[in-house]
Amino acid sequence: QVRLVESGGGWVQAGGSLRVSCTASGRTLSGLNLAWFRQPPGKEQEFVTGISWNGRDTYYADSVKGRFTISRNDAQDTVYLQMNSLKPEDSAVYFCAADGGSRNIAASRSTSYIYWGRGTQVTVSS
Repeated sequence: QVRLVESGGGWVQAGGSLRVSCTASGRTLSGLNLAWFRQPPGKEQEFVTGISWNGRDTYYADSVKGRFTISRNDAQDTVYLQMNSLKPEDSAVYFCAADGGSRNIAASRSTSYIYWGRGTQVTVSS
């Protein structure tokens, strides 16, 4: 079992930066594929970014390429999302997710993941 808890959300002005974290308990994140999803107010949940189990591959939604960076520190059982050049449309509840250790998954599909955090709010003001 993996329990995921996000932290680091808050308010930031457009153009600013924010880093959110997701820390696991129950077992190590080592060997798991990890991802961030977000849900803007009144909209469906959408894929933001993912990182492969070994950290060798990363994936980004077109809307965040060049601005967001995902990273992982398995020794600390933590995955990070660094968000730069934030825009008001980035405002959302951000969720971290982990799969069960598969070697080949569809990184951008929510159904690939079985462990989910409860989310952290990120609000970007104009």
